[in-house]
Amino acid sequence: MHHTSPGKAPGERLTLSNGKVKRGQPTCLPSPTEPAMRDEIEKLLANNRAWAEKMCRDDPDYFARLARQQSPEYLWIGCSDSRVPANQIIDLPPGEVFVHRNVANLLHHNDMNALSVVQFAVDVLKVRHIMVVGHYGCGGVRAVVGGGECGMVDYWLHPLRELYSRYRHDLEGLPLEEQVDRMCEHNVEAQVKNLCRTKIVQRAWQRGQSLSVHGWVYGLSDGRVSDLDCSVHGLDQVATLYRIDRLTPAGD
Repeated sequence: MHHTSPGKAPGERLTLSNGKVKRGQPTCLPSPTEPAMRDEIEKLLANNRAWAEKMCRDDPDYFARLARQQSPEYLWIGCSDSRVPANQIIDLPPGEVFVHRNVANLLHHNDMNALSVVQFAVDVLKVRHIMVVGHYGCGGVRAVVGGGECGMVDYWLHPLRELYSRYRHDLEGLPLEEQVDRMCEHNVEAQVKNLCRTKIVQRAWQRGQSLSVHGWVYGLSDGRVSDLDCSVHGLDQVATLYRIDRLTPAGD
C-alpha cells in the first residue's frame, strides 16, 4: 500500500531528515512553451472549422459526396516537402488523387508502407495512372549530392547515394544547384523503373488492366510540372531481367 506523508499532496517530493529526496509520483510541471503551442494548434482547429463551414456554404453536398466513396484514377508518389501539394499542383479536388509521400519520393522494395499503398491503389481502386513526382531543389537529393552526415535519414537515402555514384562523374563539373536538379530527374526515372519491377504493377498488366507509370518533376520556382518522357505502359517495356513472366530454361 502506498502511504503519503501528512501535509504532502500525492506526487509531491518529500525531503527526509538525511537530506535525501523521497519521490512519489513524478511531479509534472507545465512547459513554459505549452500555452503558445496549444494556441497554435487551436488556431489550426479554428481554421478547419472555418474552412468546413465555407465549403458547406459554397457546396452543401460537398462532404456528403466525398463520404460516399473514393474512386480516384491517379496515384501520386511524391516527396514529403510541404511545398509540393499533390491535388493543388494538378488542380484536382479531394477524392481524385490517391497520395503517398516520403523523403525524396523513393520506392524501396522492402517498404511495406509504400507497397501497401501501391497495391491498394492498383488492385482495389484500379487507378489508371501512377505519377512518380520529384521536385527541383529537393532537400533529400541535396543531402546526397552535398555530402555530410544527416542522421537517420542517411539510411533512407542510401539507394539515392548509390544512384548518385553512377552519375557523379558526369555531374561533377556543374554548379551544385544544377547537380541537384539533374539528380532529381535521375531519381524520378529510377523510381519509375523500381515501381515497374514490382509484382503488383506487373500482375496488373498481366491481367490486362489499363495502367501507366509516369515520371514528373515539379518546379518550385514556377509551379510547372515537367514530364520526363519515361512513362511505362505495359510489361513489354520492362527489362527482361525484372519481368515476372520471363521463361527460365530447363536445368537453370
